[in-house]
Amino acid sequence: MTVQDIRSFNRFYTNVIGALDYGRRLYAPYTLTESRVLYELAHAPRTDAADLRAQLHLDAGYLTRILNKFEEDGLVERGPSETDPRRRSVTLTVPGREAAALLDERARQSVGALLDMVRAEDRPRLAEAMRTVRTILGDGRAPGPEDVVLRAPAPGDLGWIVQRNAALYAAEYGWNADYEVLVARIVADYAEDHDPRLERTWIAELDGRPVGCVMCVRDDAPGAARLRLLLVEPDARGLGIGDRLVGALVGFAREAGYREVVLWTNDVLAAARRIYRRHGFVLVAEKPHHSFGQDLTGQDWRLDLHATPGGRKGVAGGGAG
Repeated sequence: MTVQDIRSFNRFYTNVIGALDYGRRLYAPYTLTESRVLYELAHAPRTDAADLRAQLHLDAGYLTRILNKFEEDGLVERGPSETDPRRRSVTLTVPGREAAALLDERARQSVGALLDMVRAEDRPRLAEAMRTVRTILGDGRAPGPEDVVLRAPAPGDLGWIVQRNAALYAAEYGWNADYEVLVARIVADYAEDHDPRLERTWIAELDGRPVGCVMCVRDDAPGAARLRLLLVEPDARGLGIGDRLVGALVGFAREAGYREVVLWTNDVLAAARRIYRRHGFVLVAEKPHHSFGQDLTGQDWRLDLHATPGGRKGVAGGGAG
């Protein structure tokens, strides 16, 4: 292989995915770099400008000009960092999230159209080739937190949530099909009737596959959101995915105007409970029960969103929530 081989492939690939084809309005009215900044902000509800610059390898002045433009257009808000007063945090406004969602939908449609041209029997070979390129050029390094993306569910993801919850809890805790029935009911209720302004689902994606999830839904109590179905795949643990999912949910609930977030879990789910504590949740009640074929202790947790935001950090799962 020569340098020319790689450059030739790069030109071919950018043409195939339309990375430079602004005539298709894939990124309009933004540049490719501006679109990438919007994408990163949409998938990290609270981030500092310095972290964003390092993650995208952008010149500080260039990023500042982009953020200034976004602020003038009402897409972002900047303020003191929660972790370091010397830094500036950047968050998307409602118009900013709408712009990021539009760009994401265009990208999905573009990639979907590309995949429609690939025969079903060729797709596994294509996926393996992409993994090979990434592994070799990535110097064989293990995946890191920066490789994980939080996104909205795509077609099939809600079914994945049901299947993985059922399989994972059966394998790790011996829970029976009653749990699968409960999860299926939660997911079906969300799919049939949810308000996107007040309810949301996040999928954690790594190397093109879902590895985690969490749901934010309205609770019966006025002003309360409920955290449900927090889960991280065993082979993706240790990357802070559970912490990011809970952080995204808490940030969304606060911006949506909820006064508190509540959840129900079980005492056997120790890793999830540690995450809840880091985000400021407080255990408010416990009660033994026999469910899913096991003797368990159910726990109710609550987070007061009017209190000062707590610390952070990254889970097996959270139970039905």
